[in-house]
Amino acid sequence: MRRVMTREDIERALALFGLMEPLTREQLEQKRRELLMTWHPHRYASLTNNPRKYMQMYKKGEAMTKEVNAAYDLLAAWLEKANSK
Repeated sequence: MRRVMTREDIERALALFGLMEPLTREQLEQKRRELLMTWHPHRYASLTNNPRKYMQMYKKGEAMTKEVNAAYDLLAAWLEKANSK
């Protein structure tokens, strides 16, 4: 079952990406690549030499990667819907 997109969801996703309307698909793709590079679990976790903090940072990187991908999917669908009108 698909959830209905609300304006609040769109605004939250735009804030995560640091983008404002109007935006293009190219801007969305570029920002997604930047965010995934920053939050990639292995890359993000390697910022620490502390083994205890490594797993915490790895899990945070995983969570943020999932959030970025979900926001991207939402914004991509929203752009597609807006462009088809």
